[in-house]
Amino acid sequence: MIEEFRTGYLAIVGQPNVGKSTLLNQLIGQKISITSKKPQTTRHRVTGILTLPKCQYIFVDTPGFQTRHAGALNRLMNRSVTQALAEVDVIICVVEAGRCGQADRAIFKLLPRERPVLLAINKIDRLADKSKLLPFIAQMAQEYPFAEIVPLSAMQGSGTDQLIQAAAKYLPVAAPMFGDDEVTDRSERFLAAELLREKLFRNLGEELPYGIAVEIERFEQEGSLRRIFAAIIVDKSAHKPIVIGKNGEKLKTISSDARRDMERLFGGKVYLETWVKVKSGWADDERALKSLGYE
Repeated sequence: MIEEFRTGYLAIVGQPNVGKSTLLNQLIGQKISITSKKPQTTRHRVTGILTLPKCQYIFVDTPGFQTRHAGALNRLMNRSVTQALAEVDVIICVVEAGRCGQADRAIFKLLPRERPVLLAINKIDRLADKSKLLPFIAQMAQEYPFAEIVPLSAMQGSGTDQLIQAAAKYLPVAAPMFGDDEVTDRSERFLAAELLREKLFRNLGEELPYGIAVEIERFEQEGSLRRIFAAIIVDKSAHKPIVIGKNGEKLKTISSDARRDMERLFGGKVYLETWVKVKSGWADDERALKSLGYE
């Protein structure tokens, strides 16, 4: 019956690179949040929707909370995290198995006590000594009054069903907000930009991705064919040849990888055209950030 149905928003929070986006993708069974091994990959709040017979979970993947870097971009990302904490019904805080440092504790201090907080201990598959897991769970229970503690591996998918089941009882009784087949409230235009940015993060050096953004200048659809025209924004002129690569090979690889992911996600052919533009200081200019979709 409809009165038994539960629907609610669940924020996924944690420090950078603990696996929040991988967890979101695993929970909904589809890739909508980009991932890479580099911190600051997630810059926007990304919503993933999972509808089961008695529950609809609306997961909000947030940027990793920035405690080390200043600047307008990081301020906007931190604001996104604090807003999510204030607006959702349930919070899923993610830490890495065996690791709890000052950056994690800084996030614990932000958690609102009036909302249930579930702790997801991620990357248990990487814990070399499995006998350390139970003492770590006991330690985490002393760090904060978590409603539930669930060890899991987002990469392998183990433990994610237990997390879904644990969260269900904390969702409010309410009718579903989205259709059964909807997996995100983000537009295809947004998802295309994110997939391209993921390939930039994965194919470029350690520092360059943080000075890079993607702007979709045109997005056209003719039947199942999508024509996407995207500008890759770099902070310095010296970065432009790095993105393009020798004889354009680097940009070609990045674009081809992104196009294949777009075709899988959108279920149709994609024509993708990319080029590189220089916008000095964009990451510390709030007006420029808003024009690129940062809120």
